[in-house]
Amino acid sequence: MKLPRRRFLHLAAGAAALPAASRFAWAQTYPSRPVRLVVAFVPGGATDTLARQISNDLKEALGQAVVVENRPGANGYLAWNHVAGAEPDGHTLLLAENALAMSQALHKKATSSFDPLTQYDAVATVATLRHRH
Repeated sequence: MKLPRRRFLHLAAGAAALPAASRFAWAQTYPSRPVRLVVAFVPGGATDTLARQISNDLKEALGQAVVVENRPGANGYLAWNHVAGAEPDGHTLLLAENALAMSQALHKKATSSFDPLTQYDAVATVATLRHRH
């Protein structure tokens, strides 16, 4: 089985996702060390709070430590870029909104060191935001 290049937790207004690998294929070997959850926002905010709650649940589910690492700045670009450069083994996850991924996909002439369409896998909703009038 070929493992996906990147996994990420995805938080956005309207749609969000949580990384998950094939539990069957990884059941015996994943995770083999602590998992890093990179957050594209500052500590203490709503996204950071959600990340810390998720990290506790992931720790229980995976039986391995999950460390929250905040990398705010550049509208999420710093976190996305950091995770794109990580080893593609599922031990580095990203919690970020989808605005950057959408803009990268829409603006094909934009230069970036990562491609959100080919380097990341979003697989579960972790939060949604609904505007009520």
